[in-house]
Amino acid sequence: MNIPITGRTRLVGLLGSPVAHSISPRMHNESFRYWGLDYVYLCFDVKEEALPSAVEGLKTLKIRGFNLTMPCKNAMVGLCDALSPAARLMNAVNTVVNEDGYLTGHNTDGIGFVRALEDAGHTLRGKTMTLLGAGGASTAICVQSALDGAEAIHVFARSTSRFWPRMEELTRELARSCPCRVTLTDQADQDALRKALDESQILVNGTSVGMAPDTDASLITDPAFLHPDLVVFDAIYDPRQTRLLRLATEAGCPTCNGLYMLLYQGAEAFSLWTGHEMPVEHIKACCFDTL
Repeated sequence: MNIPITGRTRLVGLLGSPVAHSISPRMHNESFRYWGLDYVYLCFDVKEEALPSAVEGLKTLKIRGFNLTMPCKNAMVGLCDALSPAARLMNAVNTVVNEDGYLTGHNTDGIGFVRALEDAGHTLRGKTMTLLGAGGASTAICVQSALDGAEAIHVFARSTSRFWPRMEELTRELARSCPCRVTLTDQADQDALRKALDESQILVNGTSVGMAPDTDASLITDPAFLHPDLVVFDAIYDPRQTRLLRLATEAGCPTCNGLYMLLYQGAEAFSLWTGHEMPVEHIKACCFDTL
């Protein structure tokens, strides 16, 4: 059944640049069709400097909500009337809900990670995690994992990274707001990394290292750092199996890639806008199995 565009069709969409490659229209529009909802999802190529005027225009048009991708996630924080606890801690918004001109900013990236991990049969509650990276994806994963009950998170990143100061601040904020113990260490300290991995049950790569076309890259190259009781999650999904995941498989570790993290962050946004659950098994079959 196709849902026709009507005079009552509600608009949601994606803001950022570039956006032409996004799978979001496919999965959201198919979900609207599945439930018979009079919504449509479109992409809008919006650069950061144009975001304030774009948001004002969308408020005037009474858009129901929108997603944000780079470079607009951080800039959107100051344009919201309210922020979810996760968005406030991350200082980044990837989903906005519009209630009669009142914009509430959320960040569903971390929820996407947690639900993807659960989809693969694993939980982070009470677990110790080693997290590689301090950028946007790593920040989202760190915050949501701390909020959802991880016992400890060892973050490893480059101390020269522009993201390092923000991650230092975040570790202090998390120490004040939740019981999870979060530490930050320079990734050059390989002894500390190995020790953290020895006591961890989950390893997450939240960086772009290993993403196509540089598929031979990995922040961990020695399989001796890995152990069979370690779940290895790589937020990258192109390629489906990164060098890190290949090393993990050889070491006998359960592995997951980031494809369903993308699915579940979208599913959370869909629920926020519509009050319906995204039909994730249907979307997996028709939108993700062919990627």
